[in-house]
Amino acid sequence: MKFTKFGKALLMGVLSVGVVYGVSSCIRTYSVGFLYVTTTVTAQPNGEGQITGYKIEHNAGGLTKINGLPISSGGANPVRAVLTQASRFVYVLNRGANAAGTGNCTTAAPCQNPNITLFAVGGNGILTPQQTYYTQGINPFRIAVDSSGGFLYVLDHDSPSSAACQAALGSSVTACGDVTAFSINGTTGRLSLIQNQQVNIGGVPLTYFPVPANPVDFLLTPSNILTLTSASAQTSFPYTGGSQVFPYGVNGSTGQLTLSISTPQSLGITQGNAIVMASGIVYVLDNEPITYTSSGTSKTAASQILPFTIGSSGSLQAQTGGIVPDDPTLSNPIQLMVESKGKFLYVANQGNNTTGNNPNSGIAAYLINSSPSYQLTFIPGEPFGSGSGPQCIVEDPSSQYIFTANQYDSTITGRVLDPNSGVLNAMRVSSTYSLPGPASWCFIDGRTN
Repeated sequence: MKFTKFGKALLMGVLSVGVVYGVSSCIRTYSVGFLYVTTTVTAQPNGEGQITGYKIEHNAGGLTKINGLPISSGGANPVRAVLTQASRFVYVLNRGANAAGTGNCTTAAPCQNPNITLFAVGGNGILTPQQTYYTQGINPFRIAVDSSGGFLYVLDHDSPSSAACQAALGSSVTACGDVTAFSINGTTGRLSLIQNQQVNIGGVPLTYFPVPANPVDFLLTPSNILTLTSASAQTSFPYTGGSQVFPYGVNGSTGQLTLSISTPQSLGITQGNAIVMASGIVYVLDNEPITYTSSGTSKTAASQILPFTIGSSGSLQAQTGGIVPDDPTLSNPIQLMVESKGKFLYVANQGNNTTGNNPNSGIAAYLINSSPSYQLTFIPGEPFGSGSGPQCIVEDPSSQYIFTANQYDSTITGRVLDPNSGVLNAMRVSSTYSLPGPASWCFIDGRTN
């Protein structure tokens, strides 16, 4: 078969197009997961919060909104959300609003209409509301799900009964908070209340688990629930002033909580605001000054990080020489994350409660020493920028990008994670995305279909 000169030229052109198309196909982008953010202020007439979702692009970390989102969170002031292990269900904790319609609920003016809204996760990351559930206490503000996806726990700031507080924690106790526990139906995602088998009131099992007054945060570990509480009254959200920890044992088969001690453990601090676990170490974030030495120079940081291991009955064992300063230019640490390979640790700092430029907001970054693992060293070049007032920090499923969702400027901020140095670099694409309202929480789904 012979070709004319024109035919040969045409054939070469077609082949060239095919080669170019083939090369471009090899670098075609795809989603590595979904990023969801709850926001607290919307233009909706019913005052409900929203859930916004984005596809995370593999090649550069860019975000594209998921079709059909944002949607209502199911109530006012969503404060936390959790995804079950199989990525099938999302539970959003809506704190509700006080009588004035704001989220500044107090013990005297509690939140009205708080709830837990269940969403099913569908194809392409779409969320569909299913059912609504309610805690047994007042002013709920934290939610956690166990690693099996079988049990869900909610921390209520105020218990509805002082008699129950006394029955569980001692006759001298006049007020307390509580944990409401649920079992999760693995097929439907529906919640069923777990009754307290240790405490009976009038011959009837209590429907919640009392914890000391003024809870600030809680942590669910494989064997315990650890509640960070304040020794002084904390009546207004967000709660701060954590100074002690109170443990419950967790039955991994039934979800039942077992009280092993009646008094909380003092941590020797007064301004703890978060308790988290990463790589087997429990960290308490404490928003009070610490003096330390760096390169032979005495320095002061506005806040600190305290590492602990868990002992018997949920007691915390302080690690000698383990306390490390937060970055001295930042303040108000709110969340901590260890990246997937366990080499680097990052702390999101809210900074000052202000819009616009917020020099005290940002990400402190640490190298995790191999031995002992709780000792941390600042990564050169940190702190790394975020939006104003980050509420959460997450890593994408491909371990390439770090995102924060920010309260004071209603944005998402993304950075590229250097796997060798831990440095968080600027993205090649846009690194800031606007939200429909102030961010309250964020989470990642690694399932993309």
